[in-house]
Amino acid sequence: MTLEMLIGLFGGLGLFIFGMNMMSDGLKTVAGKKMKQLLEILTSNRIKAILVGTLVTMIVQSSSTTTVMVVGFVNASLMTLTQAAGVILGANIGTTITAQMIAFNVSEVAPVFIGVGALITMFGRSKKTRDMGSVMLGFGILFFGISTMSTAMKPLRESEEFIYLLTTYGTNPLLGLLIGAGITAIIQSSSASLGLLQALAISGVFSSMGAAQAIDVCIPILIGTNIGTCVTALISSIGTSVAAKKAAFIHLFVNVFGAIWVMVLLGVMDAVTTTNPIYELIVSMSGTMVDSSGDVVPNVAREIAMAHTMFNIVNTIVLFPIINYFVKALDHFMPEQEAEKGLYLDDRLLNNPSIALGQVGKELTRLGNMVSKNFFESCQVIMTKDPKMLEEIANRENRIDEFQQGIIDFTVKLSNENMSEAENDQLAFFMKGSHDLERIGDHAMNISELSEMQLAQKIEFSEIANQELLTLINVTTDILKDMVSLLDGDELELCYKILDEEDEIDELTEKLKDDHISRLNEGICNPYAGIIFMDLLTNIERVGDHASNIAQGILSLKLHQGLISSEEYLASENM
Repeated sequence: MTLEMLIGLFGGLGLFIFGMNMMSDGLKTVAGKKMKQLLEILTSNRIKAILVGTLVTMIVQSSSTTTVMVVGFVNASLMTLTQAAGVILGANIGTTITAQMIAFNVSEVAPVFIGVGALITMFGRSKKTRDMGSVMLGFGILFFGISTMSTAMKPLRESEEFIYLLTTYGTNPLLGLLIGAGITAIIQSSSASLGLLQALAISGVFSSMGAAQAIDVCIPILIGTNIGTCVTALISSIGTSVAAKKAAFIHLFVNVFGAIWVMVLLGVMDAVTTTNPIYELIVSMSGTMVDSSGDVVPNVAREIAMAHTMFNIVNTIVLFPIINYFVKALDHFMPEQEAEKGLYLDDRLLNNPSIALGQVGKELTRLGNMVSKNFFESCQVIMTKDPKMLEEIANRENRIDEFQQGIIDFTVKLSNENMSEAENDQLAFFMKGSHDLERIGDHAMNISELSEMQLAQKIEFSEIANQELLTLINVTTDILKDMVSLLDGDELELCYKILDEEDEIDELTEKLKDDHISRLNEGICNPYAGIIFMDLLTNIERVGDHASNIAQGILSLKLHQGLISSEEYLASENM
C-alpha cells in the first residue's frame, strides 16, 4: 500500500464512522421516545425482546451501542438477564441494515444528502427539524466515506501481490476470523469493519475471482467482526454489577457460538460438495452489477450484506431455544450477592437520553420515598419518645444526600446529550426537584435532632401541644404521600391537591404558633419546651413548602407542553 492509499483509506474510514455516529445521534433524538416505549413494553417474552433489539439497533446503527446500552440497563435493574439475551440476539440482526444500505452503493447521491442535510441542520427553525437534518447529513457523510475508501483501494485490484494474498491466505477461515475480529476490536465498530470490506468489494478487488470464491474469502472475516464487536461490551462491563457482566458474556457467547457452528457447517459442506450450496444461494440472491469498465460482474458488496444478514438471522433461530439454558448456567457459575440497592443511574444509559431521562424520574421517585420515610420516622420519635430509630434516620439521611448528589451528577452529564426541548425542560425539573427532596430530608433530620434534644433534656410538651403537633404531622404526611404519587404518576389533579394541602399547612402552622404564644403568655407552657416546639413547627411547615415546589414544577412542565393554559398556571401560583 502506498502512503496516498493509506491516507485515503484512513480518511474514508473516519468519514464513515463520523457519519454513522452523526446519523445515529440524530435518529436517537428523533426516535428517543419511541425507543423508551419499546423498552417499557419489553417483557420476558423472548420474541418481543428480539424484535426490540432489532428495532433499537436499526435506529442506533450499531450492535455495539445496543449491547453497551443493555449492559447499562441490566446494571441499572431496568432489564432482566433473560430480556437482555433476547435484545442481544435482535441487535445482531438489526446491525445488518447498515451493510444492506452500503450494498446499494448510493455514493453518487451522497453529496446531495450532505448539502441538503447541512442546510437543514444550519437553518432549520425547530430542533426536531435540525435533528432530521443531521440524520441526512450523517447519511451522506457515511456514503461519502465508503466512496472515499473504495476509490483509495482501487489500485489494489491491479496488484498481483494483494490478489495472491487474498486467494492464498484469504481462504483460511481461522485467519479470516482473526482479521475480522482484530480490526473490529481496534475500531470498536462491526459496521465500520464491514463497510471497509464492502468498500474493498466496490473498488473491484474481488472482480478477478469467481463469485463463490469471493464470498468464501469474505464470510470468515464478516463472522470475525461479530466476535470483535464483543470487546466493546466486555470493556463496558468492567466495574459493573455481576448481572451486567453476565449480559456482556451473553453477547460473547452468542457470537462465538455462531462462529463455531457456521464455520464447522461450511467446512463440512466444502468437504462433501464441489460447489457449496450455501455460497451458491448467497450469490444467486445478490445478483450482479456493472463495474466502472462497463462489465457485468458479481455484486460482492451485496453478497457480503446478504451473508451477514443470513448468518445473524439463522444464528438467532438456532440460539432461540437454548439461550435460556446459557443464562441459567451463568446464574449458577456467577451467583449474585444480595446487596442494598444503590442508585440505578448508569453512564451507559446516556447512549439513549430518553431512556436515561425516564430512569432519572424513577430514581427521583425513590428519593421521594426515602425522604418521606425519614420525615415519618422523625415524627414518630417525637410522638413515641422512642430513640431507637434515630441512628437509622441519620444513616438514611446520608443515603439521601448521596442519592441527590448522584442524580445531580448524572443529570449534568445528561444535559450535554442531544435532547428535545421538552426533554430538556423535564431534566431541569428533575434537577430542581432533587434539590427540594434533599431539603425535605434535611428538615426531617432537623426534626429528629430536635426530638433527640427533647429526650436528652427530658422536656415534655403539654397535652394540647402534642395534639396540635400530631394534627400538623398528619396533614404533612398526607402531602408527602401525594407528592410521591405525583412523582410516580404525573397527575394534574394531584398538583392542585398538594397546593391546597400546602395552604392548609401554612394556615394551621400560623394558628399553632399563635396558640402557643398565647399559652406562653399565660404561663401554661415551659419556655424551653416552647423553643423546641416552635422549631418543630417551622421545619414541618418547610416540608410542605418543598412538596408544593415540586407540584408547581410539574404544573410548569404541563404549561410548556400545552396541557394547561397560562391562566390556570397563574391561578395555581396564587393558591
